[in-house]
Amino acid sequence: MSSNLSSSDSPGVIDKLKLPLDSDGAEQTEVGNYFVANYPPFSFWSPDNKDAVYEVLNSPRPEDTNLGVYFHIPFCRKRCHFCYFRVYTDKNANEINAYLDAGIREFERYAQTSYLAGRKPQFVYFGGGTPSYLSVNQLTDLTNRMKDLFPWDETEEVAFECEPGTLTEKKLEALKEIGVTRLSLGIENFDDHILEVNGRAHRSREAFRALKYAKTLGFDQVNIDLIAGMMDETPENWQKCVETAIEQEPDCVTIYQMEIPYNTTIFKEMKESGRISAPVANWPTKRAWVDWAFDQFEQAGYTVNSAYTVVKNPETTKFVYRDSLWEGADLLSAGVASFGHFGGVHYQNQADVGPYMTELDSGELPIYRAYKTNHEERFIREFVLQLKLGMVHPSYFQEKYGEDVMARFPAELKKLEDEGFFSFGDDEIRVSREGMLQIDRLLHGFFLEQHRDARYT
Repeated sequence: MSSNLSSSDSPGVIDKLKLPLDSDGAEQTEVGNYFVANYPPFSFWSPDNKDAVYEVLNSPRPEDTNLGVYFHIPFCRKRCHFCYFRVYTDKNANEINAYLDAGIREFERYAQTSYLAGRKPQFVYFGGGTPSYLSVNQLTDLTNRMKDLFPWDETEEVAFECEPGTLTEKKLEALKEIGVTRLSLGIENFDDHILEVNGRAHRSREAFRALKYAKTLGFDQVNIDLIAGMMDETPENWQKCVETAIEQEPDCVTIYQMEIPYNTTIFKEMKESGRISAPVANWPTKRAWVDWAFDQFEQAGYTVNSAYTVVKNPETTKFVYRDSLWEGADLLSAGVASFGHFGGVHYQNQADVGPYMTELDSGELPIYRAYKTNHEERFIREFVLQLKLGMVHPSYFQEKYGEDVMARFPAELKKLEDEGFFSFGDDEIRVSREGMLQIDRLLHGFFLEQHRDARYT
């Protein structure tokens, strides 16, 4: 499958994609986290609320709530210039093994609580960092021990994030044998110069090699990540990147718009030079590029199924972890700096490996901060997250929370309708393409007053 558009015969497309890039006074990309990953914002979570987590863990197990299991593997070959996650690039094999042992001890403690004992995960997710940084032996040992504590025999999805340069055919075979169903490749771009300038460890040759191996092994889903608006990216490069992705025929593609969170290398350089705007594409440019990419994927037979994703076959390509979490599933999240929640109580682990290991060594759970949501906050959380799918059904929230969405947010919904971002049908709130391209900016209008304009970190 290939795109109907090529760089050599489509100067009109290139001109179209250039226009926002050259516009004066456009919304520049400034420092900050725009992506809404949870609610309420993380800045409201506090160490004073940790007891709420233990209260839930000591309560009876729920009978009608799905469980997800997440493990954060914070090791990388190299730190990307735009990365804001907790990662380490200087750990040896012994230190990594010690960390994995600590993670298993954390899982063991959770498995002994009344709230989690005997529960089987609906989905399992390995994130990072770079989970594929681990060796085959480390991966096999880790997952075998996890399965002993929280069996995978009823698990619908096992998602695994990869950096292409860490993958070999042998490692991919091991991931398939372990039970990984959704393989996600952090390719970001197919141009070696763009990858180098932005600090990526891999190059295009490794990306193509990983895709080739993954296809032959028959994973249920192979996803590739792309980022629009990276440093030094041009309209010509973006067009070629999208065309190449289409030619590779992945099951799904996730497209992010470049942002510059506070704890990134790019931010540090901006701070030192006194710059306010980041050296990446402005927001109108990024939105135009993603809009064009969505069009190209649709022409190639893909379906846009969220503000960030296109899928080849909506009937077979599912996002179990995403949809379940956005409908209120519990998430047992282990590992340094990881985020989880039980029964409406959110928590984050210690953000550095030292305190994380120390607390586990002392027999404690390594929880750093938490937030206990109330009924209204849980309703808003599900509503704003599900809006990212492009359509929500008000009856869902009426039945689950007793909340009439249309009556709860009349002014904000009318405003978004007038601006062309939202429209309404029979038991439907639909988000337009233009609304989807900037959905994270629009969601704050549904936040409680005290949570608006909070630093999202």
